[in-house]
Amino acid sequence: MCRARVPAGLQGTDTVSHDLAAARGVYIIAPTPFDDEGRIDVRSIATMVDFYRDRGVTGITVLGMMGEAPKLTQAESLAVVRHVLDAAGEMPVVVGVSAPGFAAMGELASAVMAAGAAGVMVAPPASVRSDDAAVAYYRQASVAVGADTPMVVQDFPLITNVVLTPAVIGRIVEACPGVAMLKHEDWPGLGKITALRAQETAGRRRIAILCGNGGLFLPEEMHRGADGAMTGFAFPEMMVDVVRLSAAGDVDRAADLFDAYLPLARYEQQPGMGLAVRKYVLARRGAIASAAQRQPGAGLSPQAVAEVERLLARQARRLEELN
Repeated sequence: MCRARVPAGLQGTDTVSHDLAAARGVYIIAPTPFDDEGRIDVRSIATMVDFYRDRGVTGITVLGMMGEAPKLTQAESLAVVRHVLDAAGEMPVVVGVSAPGFAAMGELASAVMAAGAAGVMVAPPASVRSDDAAVAYYRQASVAVGADTPMVVQDFPLITNVVLTPAVIGRIVEACPGVAMLKHEDWPGLGKITALRAQETAGRRRIAILCGNGGLFLPEEMHRGADGAMTGFAFPEMMVDVVRLSAAGDVDRAADLFDAYLPLARYEQQPGMGLAVRKYVLARRGAIASAAQRQPGAGLSPQAVAEVERLLARQARRLEELN
């Protein structure tokens, strides 16, 4: 079983061990904060990490698809990771290292693991067009990042156009000992969770399953056997509490809480503007200083801002009624 040794606060003191295969809770997908001129906002990285910690997240995932990773240079990517790790302390950090080629993937993976990351996340490229090609790709990716590096398989066919069936995922897990977690965001994909857990009952080793898609199906995913969420939402405390309540068997309370946030979560999932919505709300909540995206990237229109504000006001009223 692969474990990452994570320096506490990167100060060279005691270390803690993170076993991603046993992960539970919410690994929040963090945006990359920029200032209004498009520069990386280091101060906001620290406030953002504190914001997430205060709301109970288990870990942080950076340089994901909502982290604007393609807009960063390799040096900037590593700088962002180091700043997040410094702020995160003992909280595990997973880093997206997907790249067009294995050389860049391996270079970034080696650097972030040496800096103290808990593991890396890899999505398949669109060129993967068969089941055998998918298994071969992850075998090669495992070599590129290091066989002992804990890896998260990102299964997001709506974006990658690569379909990983439960049988293929099972083959990848068996072929790649470093694979410790599935970031599940197939849609619809609840049956996939059931099938993967059935494989484990039949003897395949267990991996963690954390789910994406902005948490839109989180109550049902938890019921099917997910271990939590690895996605973004401007109110991470909702996902934290839904996972906690679901794990405790209080499914009705979890659903009621989820329902209070659902209109905003739905609005935030709009293709092409979801990140703008999320960054707007995170800035409004004080997590980051600016809602800016690095270009190319659009902000919200005045009409969209008004819609978000109405959703926030309605959400606050529903939470008051719930409590």
